[in-house]
Amino acid sequence: MKIGIIRSFGLWKGIAIVWFISLVLVSLVALPMKASFQNGLDGSMVTEKLREGINIDVFMDLTSNFTSLVPYFSKGLFMLMLTGFLINSFLTGGLFFSLKAEQGIFSTNDFFRTSSKNFLSFLLISLTMSLIIVILAVLIVVLPVLIVSQEKGISDYIVFGSGVILASVFLFVLIIILLASDYARAWQIMQTKNSWFRAIGFGFRQTFRTFFSSYPMMLVLLIIQGLYIWIVLSILSAIKPTTYGGIILLFLLSQILFIIRILLKTWRYGSVTRMMEIS
Repeated sequence: MKIGIIRSFGLWKGIAIVWFISLVLVSLVALPMKASFQNGLDGSMVTEKLREGINIDVFMDLTSNFTSLVPYFSKGLFMLMLTGFLINSFLTGGLFFSLKAEQGIFSTNDFFRTSSKNFLSFLLISLTMSLIIVILAVLIVVLPVLIVSQEKGISDYIVFGSGVILASVFLFVLIIILLASDYARAWQIMQTKNSWFRAIGFGFRQTFRTFFSSYPMMLVLLIIQGLYIWIVLSILSAIKPTTYGGIILLFLLSQILFIIRILLKTWRYGSVTRMMEIS
């Protein structure tokens, strides 16, 4: 873990690239949505009515003006998630390559070259692992809880308790899947040919071969990431800017926090890569 965080700090240019591309991606949906929302306000009587206090006509006016935005927002959100998934698969290749012990000085050309070279393999690894996670979630949590809830005489307390236990089992398995996924990508980046299926096989073998050292490491890293996300959400939800200057400061703060989140994820990748190198 120590080597992983050191390599992550040394990869600040790569982290900056991931941040900038992510910001552009979100802006492609957020800015047009903001413009449409502003046009809806400009063409309504909402602002005038709000000066007079809360009025039911305000909500009726909002409904008539913004109903047309719902399909646009849904499609925009779907495209954002799809594009984000593809870009993440692309950029992750560059991050894993740059985290290798023998890589040395960061090279932007090498970053994008390896991202392009391993894109298809990383995409298939991510798709396969995501499918496995969904199937396991259904088999371990959803179906058993549904079966228990249909039994006669079963109290809600028992159903809830069963859900908590099954969710805990799923989280235990989820960490194994994430660890195998990271090992698969770390192995793939060191190969001359793309072989996503062999990479996944190696990922699971390496996970179980180094289980007692890899699993605690991944658990600690995920706990740190989870606590960080909780802290960030708590901070951002408590801030209520009332001026344009406050909004700008909030935006800058959110971007700094997002960069730290990318750093934490890179720390995870670097730690797994280091673990594979010494095992």
